[in-house]
Amino acid sequence: MKNRPISKIFLFSFLLQSVLATAQSGRIPVSSENGIVSSSHHLASNAGAKILAEGGNAVDASIATAFALAVTLPSAGNIGGGGFMIYRGSDGTETSFNFREKAPLAATETMYLDENGKVKNNTNHEGLLAVGVPGTVAGLWKAHQKYGKSDWKDLLKPALKLAKKGFPVNEDMQWFFEGLKEHQEEYASTAKVFLKKNGEIYKNGEILIQKDLFKTLKRIQKKGAEGFYKGKTAELLTDFMAKNGGIITDEDLVKYEAEEMQPIKGTYRDYEIIGMPPPSSGGVAVIEMLNILEGYNMTEFGQNSANSLHVITEAMRRAFADRAMFLGDSNFNPNMPLSKLTSKNYAEKLRNSIQMEIASKSDSANFNKAHLKHESKETTHISVVDKDGNAVSMTYTLEQSYGSKHVVEGAGFLLNNEMGDFNPIPGYTNAKGLIGTDPNLIAPEKRMLSSMSPTIVAKNGKTVLVIGSPGGRTIINTVLQVILNTIDYNLDIAKAIESPRIHHQWLPDTTYFEEWGFSPDTKRIYEEMGHEIDSRSTQGRAMGIYIDPETGMRYGAADSRSYNGAAAIEIQD
Repeated sequence: MKNRPISKIFLFSFLLQSVLATAQSGRIPVSSENGIVSSSHHLASNAGAKILAEGGNAVDASIATAFALAVTLPSAGNIGGGGFMIYRGSDGTETSFNFREKAPLAATETMYLDENGKVKNNTNHEGLLAVGVPGTVAGLWKAHQKYGKSDWKDLLKPALKLAKKGFPVNEDMQWFFEGLKEHQEEYASTAKVFLKKNGEIYKNGEILIQKDLFKTLKRIQKKGAEGFYKGKTAELLTDFMAKNGGIITDEDLVKYEAEEMQPIKGTYRDYEIIGMPPPSSGGVAVIEMLNILEGYNMTEFGQNSANSLHVITEAMRRAFADRAMFLGDSNFNPNMPLSKLTSKNYAEKLRNSIQMEIASKSDSANFNKAHLKHESKETTHISVVDKDGNAVSMTYTLEQSYGSKHVVEGAGFLLNNEMGDFNPIPGYTNAKGLIGTDPNLIAPEKRMLSSMSPTIVAKNGKTVLVIGSPGGRTIINTVLQVILNTIDYNLDIAKAIESPRIHHQWLPDTTYFEEWGFSPDTKRIYEEMGHEIDSRSTQGRAMGIYIDPETGMRYGAADSRSYNGAAAIEIQD
């Protein structure tokens, strides 16, 4: 940040450390009259804020932040995965970009099953058969071509610098390094990147340099999306696939396209909700739950009271049941009843089925053609607002932490294992876990259903909240609760994000409480209503920005559940 006489970046952290600080506290939001970037790594937030300070807009800053996360947050930041972006311009323009991964052309509905109809050796999650065609670079390129302001080449500069000169690894990465050390032969190309030449791990604070990733990012900088989907990078990727049992080909890469889509829209009280349409399930589910809860006086119930938690749980239960039955890739499911699911009349019927103080029961028998599966918690989210009021909410992922764990030999980036988000066994459901039905069965070029829920909230035509989170299926409920905390409980963005959370997803019929922050008496009353409860250490890592509709002041916060998260602000001299 030297030699910058015109502008500079201030990076907030709880301990007021340098840019190498760890996590921001999140208890106190940063504030600015100009732009703010909130992400899961302070160096990436700083990269995005740098672009804002140099005249870029929210789309530009989100792209720079995303590429920087591909270097500094290998567990989730990526160019080998995919995701979604919601954009809302200061002029009221509302659009979204779908760059979710696709199934390869050679994929089949039963590609993971053995002769007994069971998944072979977890192959839908492990190995190169689990890799979907990556979409991140195509999505960022498409968004820039439509709404970007800065030169594309400038947006790659922060990531290139971080890859070439390195960044200090942290404690949160140690578990991966230690596991990789034990499996160096199985993940040889990954070990070359993330372990030292002698096979030892990088210790906390040591500098990680990624030379091959630098070369890949340089090709993307020069040629845009073609620098990834054609030429040297594409050749490295497809050769790696062919040599190691994968099925992604040159044709898969050349045919991949990101989509610009109309967002899913709804209202809550006097606020507008702008969400992501399928193959994200988040936009539909969040709006459906808010429609149900609109009929209750949530403010009077009080935040995290037994009554509020009860009706929130019942809304979650119903929205996740509908998610299981109806949602998938819209290009393969043209008749999804989206208007019905997001309508006030439908919400009223669902609300009328809720009994106060008596829990409903989730019945897996209603879904005899579904399969239970796991959707990983390892994703990352970026929220951006620029000085002109343009806003971006973007969530992207590799699926499980570090994706497939396989780095493309010579290209330096990790591949996703998103094929595990499809339903691998047609025609099976039980009551123990997550659900998938016919709309989300595997097909060539189909995008797998996702819970990623980038969301923007507006009031009287002005953006007031930009929010999103990682967390697998919990993403939807994390976003819901931050919105409720902001609108109904009048919390500032930091407290709205920091508040304890619950999660219910229809099946299993259990509510998961974060293990801190809830009154024992509240939990006791909640259980007496008939709810089964369990606990988890944390839920989600939300990144948010709130804009005061009267003053225009922006307030940003990074969830303290994120080890390296921070909100960075732009300051013009």
